[in-house]
Amino acid sequence: MMSRHQFEAAQGRISIPLGRPTGVPPIVQYGPAVAASFSDFTLRNRAPLWRIPTPPGYHRQHVPAVVVGPGIVHIGPGMAQEDLIELDRLHKRAKVYDELPAMMKLSAESTLGAMPGRTITVKEIQADRLTAIAMANWAATATKGEGTAAPPKKLSFNADLVRKIYRTELTGQGGRSVPLQRVMLLEISQYLEKYLWPNFDPETATYENVMSIILMVNEKFRENVPAWRCFHDREEAFRGFFRRVLTLKDGRSLTVRERVNYLLFVINSFQSLEDEMVRKQALRVVSWQLWHSLSPGRLQIELKSHPQLIDKWAKMLKKESRAASTSSGGGSRSRPPLKDRIEVKFIPSLISEFLEILSQVIIARPKKDHGDGDDRSLAAAVAAEDMEMDAQDGEAEGKSKGADKGESTHPAATATATAAGGRGEAELDHAALLYCERFVELMIDLLSQLPTRRFVRTVVGDVALVVKCRMSALYSHPKGRLFSQLVDLFRFYQGFEIDDHTGEQLSDDKIAEMHCSRLQALQRLAFKQWPQLRELALSNVGAIEEYKDLKMHLLKLSRDELHTLVTKQLHLVAPDDPWADRHDFLLEVILSSYQKRSSQREAINELPLYPNEDVLWDENLVPSINYTGEGALALPKLNLQFLTFHDYLLRNFNLFRLESTYEIREDIHDVAKRMCGVTSTEGCVTFRGWARMAVQIQGFKITQVKAPLIGEMKPAVVLAEVVFSIGSFKQDIRAEWNDLKEHDVLFLLTIRPPPLSPDCLSAVGKDVSVPEKYGIVYVRGCEVLEIRDEGLLLMNDFSGKTKREDWKPPAGDQRTLLVALDAAQYQMDMVAMAAHGAEDLYGTFNVLMRRKPKENNFKAILESIRDLMNEDTVVPKWLHDIFLGYGDPAAAQYHNMPDQLEEIDFKDTFLSASHLRECFPDHDVQFVTADGYAITDNSTAEVEPYPPFRVKFLLSDMETTSNKAVAAARGGLSGHCRLRADVAGGDDPIVMDGEGKKKKKEKKPVLLAEAYVPPDPGPYPQDKPKMNAVRFTPVQVEAIKSGVQPGLTMVVGPPGTGKTDVAVQILNVLYHNCPGQRTLLITHSNQALNDLFEKIMHRDVPARYLLRLGMGEQELDTEQVFSKQGRVNAMLARRLELLAEVERLARTLNVPEDAGYTCETAAHFWLLHVLSRWEKFVAVCEESQTPGVVKEHFPFKEYFADMIVGKAGTDAETASGLFSGLSYVQDMRAATGCFRHLKTMFQELEECRAFELLKTTNDRANYLMTKQAKIVAMTCTHAALKRSNFLQLGFKYDNLLMEESAQILEIETFIPMLLQRQEDGIARLKRCILIGDHHQLPPVVKNMAFQKYSHLDQSLFTRFVRLGTPYIQLNAQGRARPSLARLYSWRYQELGNLPNVFLGHEFQAANAGFGFEYQLIDVPDYEGVGEFEPNPWFYQNLGEAEYLVSVFQYMRLLGYPAHKISILSTYNGQKHLIRDVIERRCAHHPLFGRPSKVTTVDRFQGQQNDYILLSLVRTRVVGHLRDVRRLVVAMSRARLGLYVFCRRSLFEQCYELLPTFKQLVARPDKLVLVVDEKQFPTERQVTTQLPPQRLHFVCGLEEMAAIVASRYEDWLRTQEVEFVHRQRTAICEHQKQMQEYHQQQQLEQQLQQEQQQEQQPEPQQQQLKEQQTQQRQEEEEDGDKQQQQHRQEEEIQKGKNQEEDIQKQQQQQEQLEPQQQVDCKHVQQTAIWKHRKQIQGQQQQWQREQELQHKKNNKNSPSNNTVTAAAAAAAVAGPQRGGGRTQAAAAAGGGGGDQQLQEQQEEIRYQQQQREGRSSRSSFRNDRSAQRMSKCELLR
Repeated sequence: MMSRHQFEAAQGRISIPLGRPTGVPPIVQYGPAVAASFSDFTLRNRAPLWRIPTPPGYHRQHVPAVVVGPGIVHIGPGMAQEDLIELDRLHKRAKVYDELPAMMKLSAESTLGAMPGRTITVKEIQADRLTAIAMANWAATATKGEGTAAPPKKLSFNADLVRKIYRTELTGQGGRSVPLQRVMLLEISQYLEKYLWPNFDPETATYENVMSIILMVNEKFRENVPAWRCFHDREEAFRGFFRRVLTLKDGRSLTVRERVNYLLFVINSFQSLEDEMVRKQALRVVSWQLWHSLSPGRLQIELKSHPQLIDKWAKMLKKESRAASTSSGGGSRSRPPLKDRIEVKFIPSLISEFLEILSQVIIARPKKDHGDGDDRSLAAAVAAEDMEMDAQDGEAEGKSKGADKGESTHPAATATATAAGGRGEAELDHAALLYCERFVELMIDLLSQLPTRRFVRTVVGDVALVVKCRMSALYSHPKGRLFSQLVDLFRFYQGFEIDDHTGEQLSDDKIAEMHCSRLQALQRLAFKQWPQLRELALSNVGAIEEYKDLKMHLLKLSRDELHTLVTKQLHLVAPDDPWADRHDFLLEVILSSYQKRSSQREAINELPLYPNEDVLWDENLVPSINYTGEGALALPKLNLQFLTFHDYLLRNFNLFRLESTYEIREDIHDVAKRMCGVTSTEGCVTFRGWARMAVQIQGFKITQVKAPLIGEMKPAVVLAEVVFSIGSFKQDIRAEWNDLKEHDVLFLLTIRPPPLSPDCLSAVGKDVSVPEKYGIVYVRGCEVLEIRDEGLLLMNDFSGKTKREDWKPPAGDQRTLLVALDAAQYQMDMVAMAAHGAEDLYGTFNVLMRRKPKENNFKAILESIRDLMNEDTVVPKWLHDIFLGYGDPAAAQYHNMPDQLEEIDFKDTFLSASHLRECFPDHDVQFVTADGYAITDNSTAEVEPYPPFRVKFLLSDMETTSNKAVAAARGGLSGHCRLRADVAGGDDPIVMDGEGKKKKKEKKPVLLAEAYVPPDPGPYPQDKPKMNAVRFTPVQVEAIKSGVQPGLTMVVGPPGTGKTDVAVQILNVLYHNCPGQRTLLITHSNQALNDLFEKIMHRDVPARYLLRLGMGEQELDTEQVFSKQGRVNAMLARRLELLAEVERLARTLNVPEDAGYTCETAAHFWLLHVLSRWEKFVAVCEESQTPGVVKEHFPFKEYFADMIVGKAGTDAETASGLFSGLSYVQDMRAATGCFRHLKTMFQELEECRAFELLKTTNDRANYLMTKQAKIVAMTCTHAALKRSNFLQLGFKYDNLLMEESAQILEIETFIPMLLQRQEDGIARLKRCILIGDHHQLPPVVKNMAFQKYSHLDQSLFTRFVRLGTPYIQLNAQGRARPSLARLYSWRYQELGNLPNVFLGHEFQAANAGFGFEYQLIDVPDYEGVGEFEPNPWFYQNLGEAEYLVSVFQYMRLLGYPAHKISILSTYNGQKHLIRDVIERRCAHHPLFGRPSKVTTVDRFQGQQNDYILLSLVRTRVVGHLRDVRRLVVAMSRARLGLYVFCRRSLFEQCYELLPTFKQLVARPDKLVLVVDEKQFPTERQVTTQLPPQRLHFVCGLEEMAAIVASRYEDWLRTQEVEFVHRQRTAICEHQKQMQEYHQQQQLEQQLQQEQQQEQQPEPQQQQLKEQQTQQRQEEEEDGDKQQQQHRQEEEIQKGKNQEEDIQKQQQQQEQLEPQQQVDCKHVQQTAIWKHRKQIQGQQQQWQREQELQHKKNNKNSPSNNTVTAAAAAAAVAGPQRGGGRTQAAAAAGGGGGDQQLQEQQEEIRYQQQQREGRSSRSSFRNDRSAQRMSKCELLR
């Protein structure tokens, strides 16, 4: 019989490694989706993890070398030292190196070979030679540990040591350009910050010193950590350092590897232009002095093309001539000639060096083995192997691509490639290849930014660099695919459609005009001087603009003639250029200059939106997650600046498309693996497995192909039908397939599995790609239009025409989909079939795949971006330059805007006049009346002005006051305007003084605050406006003021500083100041949007003006529904209510009752009867103005007769009615409020009129969105998905407020700005308010390459901050304890605390049971294991998980509410592990339960909880927590308590985390508990110093588990006591019920006896009384007996139930950890034994009482015994209905027997009801009440 693991392996659920002994479970991923989890084994058996090296029972010959971590390998037998490099190279294709700093890794050369078969420990790393050097020379402290000596005294700087480290550790060895492990080890030890830069001297620094700094800076960029921070300490030395870098090659020959590192530093410098220190030095080498290197002919052409530069050029020459003459006369130090200066020759020298290496990249020599000193870099080797798989496809694709564009291949390049690589007789120099790729990357970076493009592009064009790259042998070489892709991108930016000197985007018409002008100039030249080209000269432009047509004419020229034309007449290249003698080169230069270029818009429109198989697995375009940053990629970058809006959209389009392609590729891989396809010997494909997201296709056919539209080549529409069956799925999966909606995206796959299974391919060691492994041949996307059931009935009518009552459940299991294919992709496939005879792929699809709806919206977003590129994108002029990254960063601030508001009504922003003064400390606040009279502002004033206030700002003072306020908000000093620009990776802000000098104290600007009385809103409570209760800080008020003013407002909100409150108040004030404007509210998540929306509803904004779009509306915690449908229904319901009020008003005015028939009749009624009466009333009152005139003539007294009192706050005299008749002013104000109520009512009716006229729900909803709503809220994803619908409906808005803007992608921020069409080319947008925090986590990007290389995770908010755009930073937090806030407040300047965190009781109280409110708990290896990886990048730490869950159990035992505790982790693997432990230990336990959330830090951003338990997981390397933004999020989620579980020795040494961990390690690293505190909450104050004897230091996990077990035993004992108490209480309750029951029975019997007495004679009555007396005695005895018996039965039953509950708990406890299982089992058995003893004692007591009662009964008379026996017999016979008696009872005792029988019957009936569960105390009391009523009736 198969074992469990073998069976699961056969089902495809897990895989068994070769040579694994039976009984050892595999390491598999934790989580609910895993069938066989290693957590079962670990939690139950406490066995150490199964790890390589080979454990006992393994066959070592079957154990290959296995890579466990970067640079960490386990070596099996037979592994040679030369194989280590190959292992490390292979490993880099499967790991993410950027998360693995060098402190946890050693190089293959120095360490790995010495430790075969073992993983590297922290102690071994500390013993490394570089660690010892660092400790002796620059490291701050030594890691404390056993046997570690005190750190030695630091030595002075030694240049020889730097030289030695560079030569022995940092130079590439073993075939690597840079030994990453050694560089990372030095970087993490702060080699740059502590040793190199502090001791750097530009004059005396050695070459090794400069190169070491270059390597350290490159490493920081690779790891995405701040690189330039330490250089700002010595900015004056940085200029000398940069000049040393520029002149480093003078007189020295660098190796190719050193040149690669050098080039990478230059690239990083030009990627940091936002840093002023770097920008000043870098831009010098791309200034217009560079034009001195141009050829004379090209220089004259450029100056002639730009006349504005001629004068400047002449002045510069004159100045240089004057300086040269002065220096020659000895006046100063001699200056080198212009052409010899570094500013002139740096770029040309790099180009010359590149061309030289490019010509030598292919080496004609036999191929060497990898380990024999091969001089190639690791990244290039990896890229080369990836490209080798697709060499033939890439070559064919390049040829077809050239043929499609009318381009020819280059014979020289093809011949060179064939000779060098075609026969395998030549080898590619991979180091040179990497250098060429990096150089082209540098050229792309320079040409893609306007400041660097302006003069560099001319130099690049002068040497025809693009043409030379395309004609090189490498361009067409199979392994040069990445290089060719980079060259194509280089060519694109070389010819980008922009004016380099003005920055103006060239339109299509302008480009066509320039193209025709160039061709006409060529024709004129040919006509005059070249008779051979007479045909070309006389042809029309359209006949010669294509590549092949122009080439046909130019081939008529000889080589010398072509040389003369190109070099001397057209000046396209210099005559002395080394390539100028090549005929093919000259021909290609002139063709590339004069051929017609395809339109960028046309190219985008022809691009398929769905990825195909070629794009999906192209590692150069869509890299795997293992991108390390060592090599270049053929991807665009999101820089700080963009050339044009088209360039901006194009980069985002490509990156977003490729990011979604990466996610699709992962889904396809998962489906292919789960389907388990097999190819039979006949070639048929069958699938042994199944996948939830995929189904096998039964039929596919193209149904319709519409003709192309005019001007297009692709078909207009391509439709197809897909048939599949869902019969094999479960009901829930069937429902998912049946719920497919219109526009859902599906994927059609052709899978042809190879003969060998994937496992066999891996076993034999064959390195194959995913398509080869699983046989994925074709991938095409499609869009759902219809879905039909087996009877071809339409299942989901997306048009809404099918009525709900007509809907029928789908029939059968077969489904037919009508889908729309990508027309552009279909056209490309048809062309390929016709040209190359390819197979018809549309007849081969066999798998249909779907994706999760939330992850499958990429197509709509891509369509929105493409539509924007096809439009003339217009953004507001005030935002245009800033958006592209040019001009004054503060140009869009409100004080620079022309139409700013002079007066702002702040409504309820200020709580008092003193609050207003506090919020404007830099102003002279003067309170004035509405007439402009000043209100005396002194301490003796009797009445202080009361809000609300209208604040007036004088325009002359607006700019000054705004600058000061912004400076104050940023922590600036008074009199300084400080602008900040954060450098890449999160550097601290760099301050730039706007004035630079201290000014004398100036007179404060005057601020006029008008205190006004708002009009009476109406007499009813619902008329009163909702008021703000938040006391805003001065900085928050400045943010509100800036948000209300026009322009760009940026608010940086650190955690807990009230970003949401500020946003809500901006919306509130904006609505009241600009009531005619509409505002669009955008957030990243539904949760944040709902939080904002819920707070808006508590402001004075009517609900009818609010609208919430998109998913997530149902999660709103409100009684009203704010979706489109909900708002329409609310408006219709409100219409009916208002019309009813109009009818009531009409009746009070004696007007016919049809006034409220419709909204139209109500409008007429308003004009004719309401408004006219009011006008007459006002005229009378103004004429008289006597106290009683209002009360006498008010026309609507009868309508408002239901108002008993007036407005709250009136005196007692007016409380008797609406008008007092004593004061004309007060009565008139009340009357005005009543009229305002009526006016508002009819205004609402007028707004409802459109809903009355529109008949369909869709029309009403669209009207609501486009016209009615004033504040429309949605997520950024919904905005991108529905942009086309918004444009079609004519959606308009004036203001945009975006919350969480630092978490939103650039393009998802840009699209909401353009959801409306422009009016006459003018943008309507007036305000853009961005609120976020760039110090927290950026947008989520799954692919590491797009994140690190292309900066796709850059948000628009962060880019604006980096550009230096002024922002307002909120400076007071009110979320966390001040001590907790200090853990992250260092990241923000002057972040203080609000008063509530000092005064609130919950902040003052200590955390019950804990010694500290926050603490770092050091967790050592658990059973010898720290972190481990069951799956790649799936990090887990069992020790931390167990410890953390134990602390959670401890908190629950103390009484902490579970919903106030959240558990966070920095990795998904740990999250799943913790969830597994909680599910086994706590989830189903009545005491523990689940915490509020168990999730990752990234997922918890934007949320908070009172208590946070945080696991940092890693024990070997810091990992991605080294990103300070993630640290800020992790530290700022807790309000009252934070407990961090980690490896102290690792994290306290990380330089980036030092400010936080300094505070954490200042406290004990062992968990400190206050064990004598038994209950939450505690009265102890957080500031209370406890004596040492009350503190208990937990030594580790085992002790914590023991504490929890002990507390659990105490809890069980408490539960036992409470159980006994509950039993006693229940018995007392039962006795009380029975007593009341018997009393009721006695009353009934008494009534019956009284009735009998009335009918019997006196003797019988006397006898009856005696019998009744005797019967009462017997009843009391029998009642006591029955009561005791019933009580005993209940106790026995409860005891049995309790025993069953304890047994259930025992079964649950068996799933707990073994360490606590024994204790829990012992406690449970003890409890069961106690309960059994208790039940036995109760039974014995009951038996004794029965015996005593029996003896007592025996002493009674025989008649009594007879009566009792007769009653018992009657009871057994069953209850008797009515008042009759049985014969036995009548014979035994007459009336007394009848009464006892009734009592017995009632008692039996009651017991039966108790057993059957149909009785309750309420029904019993109802019966008693009914019996008492019947008694009263009888007495009457």
